[in-house]
Amino acid sequence: MSEPTSKPNGNAAINGTATTNGNPLPVKSQLYNPNRQVYRPQSQYNRRRRSNRSLCCCCCFWTILTVLAAALLAAIVGAALYVLYHPHQPQFSITNLRIAKMNLKTSTDSPSHLTTLFNLTLIAKNPNNHLVFFYEPFTITAFSDSVQIGNGSLLAFDSGKNNQTSLRAVVSGSQDLDTESLTSLRSGLKRKKGFPVVIQMDTKVKMKMEWLKSKKVGIRVTCEGIKGTVPAGKSPSVASVIDSECKVDLRIKIWKFSF
Repeated sequence: MSEPTSKPNGNAAINGTATTNGNPLPVKSQLYNPNRQVYRPQSQYNRRRRSNRSLCCCCCFWTILTVLAAALLAAIVGAALYVLYHPHQPQFSITNLRIAKMNLKTSTDSPSHLTTLFNLTLIAKNPNNHLVFFYEPFTITAFSDSVQIGNGSLLAFDSGKNNQTSLRAVVSGSQDLDTESLTSLRSGLKRKKGFPVVIQMDTKVKMKMEWLKSKKVGIRVTCEGIKGTVPAGKSPSVASVIDSECKVDLRIKIWKFSF
């Protein structure tokens, strides 16, 4: 008895194509996600820009680090010098002030006029054993009740270690006064204990300690507590300087090495 002939199954693949009951199977479509980012290869320009940016950030970091290290080193050196040498600011005092002229003329036809002449003796002291001061010329201004009454100057000089220097200067003035200045000055001249005199001196100073040298810095010396009297006749009057006191405003910058 012969075997039945095999018939092709309807689900079999015909010519490599899957079929169902003689019909080809549907091909699955590839899913597409619209939110998916499309890969774009980075260009050489973008990579170079990022590399330059990283290099710039690195340079800025090392620059800031170097500046901070230098500032820290300067602070350590300054602290060490202060502990070792304990530097002091310079000291000033007025030992004598002679008033040769203090004439105030008033008139109804012309402005009030003030003429003054002072002879000033000043002591500059350096209390340091390891520090030298180099002063530039001084500009001197005299005031009485905030009214400027004279100007003068001092030559440049050096103040050595633990030393004091005696200086002399002439302060004079000739000027017209406005109503406010005249009223203020007249009030001071009527005081029984004498009219107040303030001496203000401005200059620049450079300091040197061993191999260290500073830059030039501004310095202002203000001397108060002086009482003057108007001279009688041609003889000068001597102002009272017993209660006088000079204050020094000194701003020191960072030290630097000098070879």
